[in-house]
Amino acid sequence: MNLIEGLPLGLGGGFWFLLILFGVVLDWLIGDPSWLPHPIVGMGKTISFLNKKLNRGKHRKAKGFLLLFLVLALTGIIVFTLQWICYKINIFLYIIFNLYLIVTSLAAKTLATEVEKVMNALKGGDIEVSRIQVGYLVGRDTTELKEKEIIRATVETTAENTIDGVLAPLFYLLLGALLPVPWLNPVMLVMLYKATNTLDSMVGYIQEPYKDFGYASAKFDDIINFIPARMGSFFMLIAGMFLGYPFKDGCRIFKRDRLNHKSPNSAHPESVVAGLLGIQLGGTNQYFGEILKKPTIGEAKTPLETLDIRETITIMYGSEVVVMIISIIAAVLIFSF
Repeated sequence: MNLIEGLPLGLGGGFWFLLILFGVVLDWLIGDPSWLPHPIVGMGKTISFLNKKLNRGKHRKAKGFLLLFLVLALTGIIVFTLQWICYKINIFLYIIFNLYLIVTSLAAKTLATEVEKVMNALKGGDIEVSRIQVGYLVGRDTTELKEKEIIRATVETTAENTIDGVLAPLFYLLLGALLPVPWLNPVMLVMLYKATNTLDSMVGYIQEPYKDFGYASAKFDDIINFIPARMGSFFMLIAGMFLGYPFKDGCRIFKRDRLNHKSPNSAHPESVVAGLLGIQLGGTNQYFGEILKKPTIGEAKTPLETLDIRETITIMYGSEVVVMIISIIAAVLIFSF
């Protein structure tokens, strides 16, 4: 019995859902240990290599499409091959391998840890360290950011990554558990998503030398994040309501400012956080030496404070809990019949 034949018989949606649930809990507990190899690192090295080889000369937009195809194809082939090998050797090895990829695809614990480094540096009054730490999280120039700008950048990237690093991966994991296609399982879907997301973070800029070369990656990332950004923002609002934040303000700012960004998706979670916390995000930033003016998001009812970073992390975790509670209820209803 091969992988294609075997999965529908013994490893259906219920099996995958339990694996996803266990993966979420493990991510909360341990995140991504530094000693454990991470697939995103491999993706990043591959993209960096292909960028050096392809991002030059003429026809850079076409080469950008080739980059997208190559990275997705390589990701799919490698994941499928390793799944097949593990399945052939031992079912428990197959389970462990897929659980490992599920945990590495979720970034709640890691995101919270990295964001807290910025927060702790600000609390300690070390502006230089906070600039360095936030520089690891955002694409903008952080070398001369002031305290309020550092807080704004950190809140924005935490809000965006609530979708990119937590809720969107969950969306594709759960979608894969429902699809009746064995090779298009949750791990395959989420790894293809992470590959696209990594491409966008590395080459998906409108500044040179990525303006044409990163076009395909940026647009495809916009497409696959379209539904998760909107559904995820709704769950962030629900989480905010249960956590005691002003739900009506969150809904009002979300409705008004969710499109105040060059990206069709980024302002959705940012507007939710801005509304729930009563702060203003967006505005002018510097990328690769170029000044990029963006519209503002939210209303400055209260000045930006270091505590806003902690509050954004709380909303992130709250939204993930909401998704998992709804998913558990849905799974019981779906897989019990």
